[in-house]
Amino acid sequence: MSGGALRPHAHSPTLRELLDDDQVHVFDGAIGTLLYGRGVFVNVCYDALAVEEPERVSAIHREYVAAGAEVLETNTFGANPVKLSAFGLADRTEELNRAAARLAVEAADGRARVVGAVGPLGIRIEPWGPTSVEEARALFRRQMDALFEGGVDGLLLETFADPHEVEVALEAARASAGDRPVLVQITVGEDGRTAYGADAARELARLESLGADAVGLNCSVGPAVLLDVLEEAAERVRVPLLAQPNAGLPRTVRDRKMYMASPDYMARYARRFADVGVRFVGGCCGTTPEHVARIAHTVRGLHPRHASTSVRVGVEHAPHTPVPLAERSSLGAALAAGIPVKTVELLPPHGWNAGPMVEAARACAAAGVTAVTLVDSPRGPSRMATAAASTLVQRDAGIEAIMHYTCRDRNMMGMLSDLLGAAALGVDNLLLVSGDPPVQGPYPDATAVFDIDAIGLTNVAVGLNRGVDPGGAALSAPTRFVVAVAVNPGAVDQERERSRFRWKAEAGADVAITQPVFDVESLRRFLDATSAHPLPVLVGVWPFLSLRNAEFLAHEVPGVAVPESTLERMRVAQERGPDAARAEGIAIAREVRAEVESIPRVAGVHVSAPQGDVAAALAVLEDPAP
Repeated sequence: MSGGALRPHAHSPTLRELLDDDQVHVFDGAIGTLLYGRGVFVNVCYDALAVEEPERVSAIHREYVAAGAEVLETNTFGANPVKLSAFGLADRTEELNRAAARLAVEAADGRARVVGAVGPLGIRIEPWGPTSVEEARALFRRQMDALFEGGVDGLLLETFADPHEVEVALEAARASAGDRPVLVQITVGEDGRTAYGADAARELARLESLGADAVGLNCSVGPAVLLDVLEEAAERVRVPLLAQPNAGLPRTVRDRKMYMASPDYMARYARRFADVGVRFVGGCCGTTPEHVARIAHTVRGLHPRHASTSVRVGVEHAPHTPVPLAERSSLGAALAAGIPVKTVELLPPHGWNAGPMVEAARACAAAGVTAVTLVDSPRGPSRMATAAASTLVQRDAGIEAIMHYTCRDRNMMGMLSDLLGAAALGVDNLLLVSGDPPVQGPYPDATAVFDIDAIGLTNVAVGLNRGVDPGGAALSAPTRFVVAVAVNPGAVDQERERSRFRWKAEAGADVAITQPVFDVESLRRFLDATSAHPLPVLVGVWPFLSLRNAEFLAHEVPGVAVPESTLERMRVAQERGPDAARAEGIAIAREVRAEVESIPRVAGVHVSAPQGDVAAALAVLEDPAP
């Protein structure tokens, strides 16, 4: 109608009534991509626009109502304290969510119901990261409670990939919502599985069992992939199903991301969603009021197909029994039997020629070393990947490798792929560390990822040993990893280091390897303080090659404590010449080895080969003459 007053309208059914009836209903579409398309720069906090530019957001809500949307989402996908903190807005969490909720309710004007949109926190929570479940629940509750204060009819948890995080979010939502509806959507890749590898249909059934009033999929991919998953989910799930796909996968057109799926294409798939039993359809990234209008026109009055009543509970095969430690590798066998372990740390080559590394490993094998550790991209030039280096050493040098692996350079899915690849290559010993930021060396602009830390990755590896991936999907067979973790008895913040050690032990690590130890009393104190978690320890031993080498460790390597008496011994030796200094450094390392091997829980030593001096490392491991 143009001109004159608007025609009076009847108020829409409640959200609970929409969930309980037997018709297909329409959600709205994207907000973020529309705001971007209308001139809002990407460096702006979109979740703050309800306060800073409310008319922009309100106009989009009204357009979706006019297009036929029966359910609106608040513009609050990232309005949790963690994501808002990137804009310095964490302390305004409640204000922004209340404002966004009120704006959507006002725009709906009784013609549509409003759900509070809640997305992932943007951080890893235990067991994959340092944020506790209790902390995560509290962060979610701040947003959720404010959304209800603003007048939403229910909550929509959307675009979750981590099965554990969405479970925590759902627990928080149920506590916040009371008897009001909580709808949950996860996101999948082109293979129809979550980013953590979980079977999506099984995951939706699990979320139903945890108390979701409706479950479904949104974002990431276009409607075709979602249709396949939801058709399977319809056989497992009794609560209403939701589908909010992107308008296809974005394409780059003149430096701009464009979503190519037309309104007619999306409407055809809306009909197909209804045909397989989906009750709520709408859109995500790239969709517009035009898409929603075509969807609403197509599904109006439709009744979804009813799924089979023989619901299959979404549980995959139970995890495998882990392979006993003694059967995983020679290192595992030595640890299980209490045989003293001797390991030597080697550097992979800077380049592709593995010859010198293999020769060094052969020398270690001839000297009776249990295994060699291949260091993952230390400071300085880039080096061969440790999975490849470990494979070459095991194949060509006849000695087991321990694959040193840092969390710094890969996201979680990349790490998972690397670990599965290592298992396929027969590399069964891991040393998992978080890694140092790449602030040194010839690549000053290199960036770190730190998607999860070493505690989280230990949980991943131990799960793989049980035959289950982070998404809960069963593997065809369990991995056989001996999982080593790093520990620093000389850390400045002892409380933090002991806590992290405890969490690594609780995650299921098999052995800990220390930073180089020169002050044996600090090691004793650390082991006494962590006696409640008696993980066996390989003590790091470092043979100094010179006074400069000793001073470098003492003054430039965080967490390494070198007693002044040891430095004085190196000063005196250096005055006699470089050979004398090297010999003194080896003698000091041999003394440390002899002392630590008598300490309970010490399962052996882990000797460094500074500057590639493998002969010095092997000299430390020589047993004294009878």
